[in-house]
Amino acid sequence: MKKRHVNIPIFIPHIGCPNACVFCNQRSISGHLDFDPASVDKEIAEALATVGDDITCEIAFFGGSFTGIDRELMLYLLGVAQKYIDDGRVEGIRMSTRPDYINERVLDDLSRFTVKTVELGLQSLDDNVLLASGRGHDAECAMRACRAIKEAGYELIGQMMIGLPNATPESELMTARLICEVGADGARVYPTVVFYDTELACMTLRGEYTPLTTNAAVERTKNVLGVFADADVPCIRVGLQASENLADDTKVMGGASHSAIGELAMGELYYERICREIERLGISGGDLTVYVSHGSVSKAVGQKKRNKERICQKYGIRRMKVLEKSDVLGYNIVLDTSHIK
Repeated sequence: MKKRHVNIPIFIPHIGCPNACVFCNQRSISGHLDFDPASVDKEIAEALATVGDDITCEIAFFGGSFTGIDRELMLYLLGVAQKYIDDGRVEGIRMSTRPDYINERVLDDLSRFTVKTVELGLQSLDDNVLLASGRGHDAECAMRACRAIKEAGYELIGQMMIGLPNATPESELMTARLICEVGADGARVYPTVVFYDTELACMTLRGEYTPLTTNAAVERTKNVLGVFADADVPCIRVGLQASENLADDTKVMGGASHSAIGELAMGELYYERICREIERLGISGGDLTVYVSHGSVSKAVGQKKRNKERICQKYGIRRMKVLEKSDVLGYNIVLDTSHIK
């Protein structure tokens, strides 16, 4: 049986990033106001004590721009993580960082450790969006970083955002396509949440930015998920985690803060694909079984059985059943119109 994979997250809030992106209040997002390097060893050990033999681990430096922190601190933290790799308890290291903090020296430093994955905060590959978002670099810088990471032999995860200033559905689709074309091994998609104490909150108050509604965020996220699905690039996360202050009205001003935004977007993609296949096959009425990939039944059924109800009503389906099938992968589906037993 394939072992389950988990990350041991070590949050480094904002200390590696002097930039001020309009959407970012990293300390509010992560909930970590301070960082004590001396506590990292203990934090990893405590996390590993809860991990069973059926789980593989990576130590993940998240929350800030890891390769932008003080070089000696970065090397120290990598050394702490490497100790657990050398004794066989951890498989590798992953980190999140910015495109403008990837260069030859950084990659040479990383090569001294068992780094497996670099998650790159691209956010957008449209220069107009990057400028309006205060990213401090252009799309070509981001593409160079992607290529350098892949050429160095690391797994690349491209992180992008939905609903940034100046972004359009078309620019988001372009970003997703470019992430695929550059050879990314996976993606994360984050619909924009407007946190207080950010420039984006000030832009909202001044009428310069309009946060996405939940419905708009779901639709636009669904579309980029379709791009990744068609390119066989797995999307490993959609939306911030519910623990990241999304339910705190004192932290969140607006935007796509629905705690199940990912589930909603994935459900819409399944709805779209099931409808398309029903229409391709000319199905109308009767019973229908939909086969989906492992772990995807709830997404295909939709939140509160929304997809099931809409499909039955739209196509006159009497009964619809959704089941897993081992040879169905990704967002592919197989329809069976024989009688449900």
